[in-house]
Parts: sequence; structure tokens; C-alpha cells
Amino acid sequence: MPRHVTQPTIVAAAGNKPKTIAELVGRLNTGDEQVSVARMSSPEGWVEPGQRPAFREITVVIAGTLRVESEEGAIEVGAGEAVISEPGEWVRYSSPRAGGAEYVAICLPAFSPQTVHRDDD
Repeated sequence: MPRHVTQPTIVAAAGNKPKTIAELVGRLNTGDEQVSVARMSSPEGWVEPGQRPAFREITVVIAGTLRVESEEGAIEVGAGEAVISEPGEWVRYSSPRAGGAEYVAICLPAFSPQTVHRDDD
């Protein structure tokens, strides 16, 4: 029988402004360690610390613009677009434009505070 996930778990977010992370699938909400799927809502001007995660992250922007910095430069990802970062790659996410950003992050294996390896760690 397919498993119906009716409620996300709200996860604390890093960054200079409040950002909402609603984990639908993952370690906290469903006990899944192989993949996590979370809906994010970040306000205009939000920026998080750089990170070098031990997981692959696929990010799909639903609305607004998400800026993704890497050691090679920066890209702006708009609604209907996606960006993929590989394990061990340094990235920093922000939402610099008016209206912020709404997006879905899929992490393989599932997101964990112990494997995100933020610059502050």
C-alpha cells in the first residue's frame, strides 16, 4: 500500500533571516535515511552559511529566484528550473531578489545536520 504523508516536520534553518523548511520525507518526518524531500520558503535577503554536504542535492525552484554560489561562480535559478550539487561540492544558497524563493530540495542520502558540513562547523 502506498504511504500517505499528510504532515511535514518543520526543521530549524540556518541563515541570517527566518526560513521555513517543511520536511515531507526524510530522517525526521518518515525515518527515511536514503532520501529527503523538503519544501523551502526563504525571504528576500536570506543567505545561509556556505556548506560542503556529503549528499547530492537536487533543488527545484517553484517561485522566485534562488542564488547558488560555488567555488566556480554563482548562478541564479528561477521558477521552473533546477540546480544539482554533488557531494563534497562547496555551495551557498540565498534568495536575494524581491519576493524571496519557494523551492523543493531533494537530498540523497537524506539531509542530516551531521553531513551538511556548514562553514561554521
